[in-house]
Amino acid sequence: MPPMISDCIQSARFGDKRLTNRLVKLVSQLSNYPNLSIPGAMKVRADTEAAYRFFNNPRVTPDAIMEPHIVATKERIRQSQVALLVQDTTEIDLTRPTQQVQGAGPLDGNKRMGMLYHPLMAFDEQGLALGVVWSKAWVRDETDETVEKLPAAQKREQTRKLPIEDKESIRWLEGLRAALATAKACPQTQCVCVADSEADIYEMFIENRQVNETRQLEILIRAGRMRSLSDGGGSVLDAVRSTPCLYSCSVDVSKRTVKIRATKRKRNQPRSARLAEVQVRAKTVTLHPSSRPGTSLPEVTVNIVLVEEINTPAGEIPIQWILITTLPITSLEQVKLIVHYYTIRWQIEVYFRTLKTGCRVEERYVENILRMENCLAVYSIVAWKILYLCRLSRDCPEMNCEVVFDPSEWKPVYMAIRRAHPPKKPPTLNEIVRMIASLGGYIMRKATAPGTQTLWIGLQRLNDLSLAWNTFGPGAQER
Repeated sequence: MPPMISDCIQSARFGDKRLTNRLVKLVSQLSNYPNLSIPGAMKVRADTEAAYRFFNNPRVTPDAIMEPHIVATKERIRQSQVALLVQDTTEIDLTRPTQQVQGAGPLDGNKRMGMLYHPLMAFDEQGLALGVVWSKAWVRDETDETVEKLPAAQKREQTRKLPIEDKESIRWLEGLRAALATAKACPQTQCVCVADSEADIYEMFIENRQVNETRQLEILIRAGRMRSLSDGGGSVLDAVRSTPCLYSCSVDVSKRTVKIRATKRKRNQPRSARLAEVQVRAKTVTLHPSSRPGTSLPEVTVNIVLVEEINTPAGEIPIQWILITTLPITSLEQVKLIVHYYTIRWQIEVYFRTLKTGCRVEERYVENILRMENCLAVYSIVAWKILYLCRLSRDCPEMNCEVVFDPSEWKPVYMAIRRAHPPKKPPTLNEIVRMIASLGGYIMRKATAPGTQTLWIGLQRLNDLSLAWNTFGPGAQER
């Protein structure tokens, strides 16, 4: 494992240096074979047993595993002018055909069992994943069948009466507070907390975000409900629609499939991937406060950026982003920057896909939820490593590949792909990453870049080639 990856976990503190060494070895081995089972990645039975003992050790906790990674992530944030702190939630489905994971909770009713994972992940302006700065994992209580049978309107009313501290939605405020703590630790970096429509909670807009005397944590949240203006002048959507179009552009829209818990709302419906032509408008508004039992919330003034699709293909629902932000909109460039920042939010979805499909974290057979939380923490670092490497090769294509890969890793890949002896001068990072991805099915073309899926498959083949190189190839002769 290259120093840039291993250094961030070698300072883990478990009260036992052997556990730290085991964590370093675990992350290295699981990174080499992210798609394989733990026994498959470990190769040796003793290492497999040591991995499961590590997950089960009472001294090992998710916080202790993640702490050095978070410290290293904040250092990368300090080196950036802007950090986008993106938060989102994903389900970790641990439903088993026979014996269930002890302590797992319901995901929808009591049909599927598992846990929920809510990370706060930092990205730079180009979308390079800097790492996780905070996360929360939790298990729901078993569903009360009596409550489940109530009409939807009655269940909503019961939920509305609960204080936000007793709702799952408190995670968004906790994520915002963690983002503020990160911004205070990195005061020279402009931090922006970004979230999708689930985070459209009025308390998010009135929460303290002051970093210091001259800077505050900015927010960028997609609206999830039809909000009204404070003066009774109609809806926010109508108000911003009445303004002139500032500019038009094209936005890459990803494919979306129906979720298990999908609702009938437009933004939850399936869609095909396409390049959408959109118009962009912006306006400053004062929001009408949401009602809360036993209290009244203050009005708040925010900026709205509206992104709406035109010429929508037949059968598709038009793209509509109502972005609520505290970032300035006084110039065209500032508005364009807000739209660009929001498009980077999709990278956390890529991270979730890497975690579930690439690292197959849901398929790890551990006995109880506490071990699963430790396992998830380790794989969250592995998934970040894959995402980081994939993007780094695009953002720093001329970087020397030996910053990331040992000679015994890139040389056999070079020989396997080029069918030639490796050059004396190491190739660029972009060149080697493309070669590795080609081992996973990527077709090398100038106009395309490899994705995380071909890269995580290619990394496994790289490690097989490297093993052969060091066992009975030139690497063995050098020893």
